[in-house]
Amino acid sequence: MIIQLKKFGTTLVSRPSGKEAWLAFQPTLNQISGDEEIVVDFAHVAVLTPSWADEFLTPLRERFNDRVKLHNIDNSSVAATLAILGKK
Repeated sequence: MIIQLKKFGTTLVSRPSGKEAWLAFQPTLNQISGDEEIVVDFAHVAVLTPSWADEFLTPLRERFNDRVKLHNIDNSSVAATLAILGKK
């Protein structure tokens, strides 16, 4: 499965917004098979804050562990946020 974060917007900020995105995505996540890889694609995301990422990526990693792969993390905002959260 590929999660294109641009579907949530190009400016991903605030803890409430990240939590809302996480909760809205639950029905889709419940359809993932037991061994399916989850690719989180950051293409076209201009701004990613640690608070938004913590609400979405942290529970995603907790649930799916090393099946979560991060793509298109070259953007400086994305890279800095992932470094802060230790997600790289």
